[in-house]
This record gives sequence, structure tokens and C-alpha cells, in this order.
Amino acid sequence: MGEPSAVRPGTDLSRYARELVRVHDAVLGGGTAPARPRDVVARSWSRALRIGLDPDGANARDPLGPDEVQRRRRASPLHLIIDELARVVQHVALLVVTDGDGVILWRVGGPAVLRRADALGFGEGAIWTESIVGTNAIGTALVEGAPVQLFSAEHFEQPQHAWYCSAHPVHDPRTGELLGIVDVSGPALSLHPAIAALVETGVRLAESQLWRHHAARLERLRRSAEHIVGTATGPLLVVDDHGWVAHNAGVAARDRIAVPRANTALAVPGLGLCLPERLGEGWIVRPAGPARGIRARLDRTGSPVLSVAGEDSLWRAPLTRRHAEILALLHGAGAAGLTAGRLSRALYGDDAHVVTVRAEISRLRRAIGALVDTNPYRLAPGVSLEIAG
Repeated sequence: MGEPSAVRPGTDLSRYARELVRVHDAVLGGGTAPARPRDVVARSWSRALRIGLDPDGANARDPLGPDEVQRRRRASPLHLIIDELARVVQHVALLVVTDGDGVILWRVGGPAVLRRADALGFGEGAIWTESIVGTNAIGTALVEGAPVQLFSAEHFEQPQHAWYCSAHPVHDPRTGELLGIVDVSGPALSLHPAIAALVETGVRLAESQLWRHHAARLERLRRSAEHIVGTATGPLLVVDDHGWVAHNAGVAARDRIAVPRANTALAVPGLGLCLPERLGEGWIVRPAGPARGIRARLDRTGSPVLSVAGEDSLWRAPLTRRHAEILALLHGAGAAGLTAGRLSRALYGDDAHVVTVRAEISRLRRAIGALVDTNPYRLAPGVSLEIAG
């Protein structure tokens, strides 16, 4: 993991920038460097060299068009908090927010710094990953899964040496899934040691605000369902369009089920096979029959498919091979389940992919909902699984 700040308090920034240029030119030119780059920088430079990027100039950019940027903005939960985030860091040079793919969706800054950013191709729609632009705080934070700050010639591309960049991942507070990167950038010689802490504070406030938006949305849905819940006689759930539970009655509380779809059966532990009913901005989920237990079958003979049969209907969900592998591992683990660390070792051979495992579990639960339980990860009580292939 990288150090929180690229420079120590009291550092002579001009002198340090000149030293870094000598290190950059020597290491990337194959010579003897006067000093070692920081570990996070050395790892990133090695990755950029392996894929053949040019450190002496700007590598090819192919930004996404305005329509695609707008589509990604609408799809990103970060659109809910971009204004609050901008207020926290409005006095620094340039705020940049990307999605989880490293695509720049928003920029906030003065005209002069925006013009300088445009000259680098550092604009909305640009894909600011290591594979495109080499070592940079945004792309390197995506690879490292941690905050990264870079100063001057720690950047791979020479045109970026006039900049500092301080980037911090922002996660969905409900699932831990990576939503994007918050980055503050500016002229290198204006870097202040407190910038990294400021960006971290902004991200923590943003994640808290995302949670408040989520809770308020569920409360509105809960109130809108009161007339149905008050007269219902059987067990049910009230959930939003993403499967998050706003209200439960007659069934153990759950945080999330699979995403409901009209006229499509849904398997919910504790309720069995259900048919969702549209309710404003959400869904009422009730049992389609008397059976509460769930018998599922994972077919891995071809493209993986999970199926659950009920009395009158069949619920099916296509899965990726990785998600099928995770389900098989959880099945083998039994009621004890697996931690993120143990899943990382089983899937990747080490403990270094815990963040990736959590993201995969989040995507799996989005597809099949509460059939997979958490803390630790395991098949939910009442779910039996048969595996073929």
C-alpha cells in the first residue's frame, strides 16, 4: 500500500521535484538511479513498462463521448453526492471524480486549472487508468485498492510531472463495492501535506451521505406501503428496485434479496418462491405457494445456471463462472461459511484479493439476493443446493 502523503512536511518541493525527475529518467531509461522510488511508484512504473507505454510523452487517449458520460453519471450513485463533495474540497485546485472503471465523470475547478487539465487530456470522458496513461493517482489507486498520492515525476508520463494528484477510492457503504475514485490535483509546487487528509475526509463524508440517501429512500418506500402492510395476513417483504429491504413481516429481517422483475419468480429464504408485485418505486414480495424452504440446482455443465423450482413456476439466473465457483465453495463450506480472506485464498491463492472477493459477492447477491448470507459468507439457512457438472 502507498504512503498517505507523497511528501513529508517541510520538504523543499522544488528540490524534491528535481530529484524525482532524475530518479524517473534513470529508472525508466535503464540507468542507475540516485535513489529508489517509493514502492507503490516502482510497482506502477513496472506495470506501465510491461504494457509498452511511453514515459516521454502523452500516450494515446480515446475519451468517451458526452452521451456515454451522461449515461454513466446517471447510473453512478455518486451523482447523489457530487455537490456535497465539491463543497468540501472547493478551495483546492481541481476535484475529479471517476467511476469504478476510471472514467472521469465530473470535474470542478477554476478556468485556468481546467485549461491545463484539458491539455493533458484530463477531461470528462477520459479513461484515467494505468493501462492508458501510466502511473497516476487515480489509476494506481484502482490497481492498489488504496489511497495513492503522487508528486511530480512520480507520474509515469513526463507531461504529468507538473502536477500532484491525491486519489482515494469511494465505496458503496451498503456493500463495500468500489464506486469510483475521488481525486484532487493541482500544480506540483502547490502541494500541501494536508491534501491527502482532506481528500480522505471528503470521501468519508460522501460515503456517509450515500448511506443517508439509502436510508431515506427506504423510509419513503416503507411509508408508501403502509396501506398494504397494515391489511396483509401473510409474510411479505417490501423492497426497492435493487432488492434492498424496507420492511419485513412474518419473515426474518434481511438486508437484500435478488433484484425483483415483473412476472418473474423470485427465490427468497424464509418465503420460498415468490412473485413480486409492483408498488410505486418498489415491490411487495410474497410467497407464491406454501413451501418456505428453497431447493436450488447449480448446473455447471455449460454456461452456469442457477435454478429454483416451485409448485407452479421456475426461477432461473445465469451466472458467471466465477460466481458459480463461489457458490460451489460456499456449498462445500457448509453452515460455517467462509471469510473474505479464505475465499480469496481459495479463488486466487493468497489473501491479497479481499476487496475483489467482496465486490464479487456483492454482484452475486445482486443476481441471486439473500440465497447467499454474509458474515461469514455462506448459503442462507433453508437453502439446499445440488451441483451438476
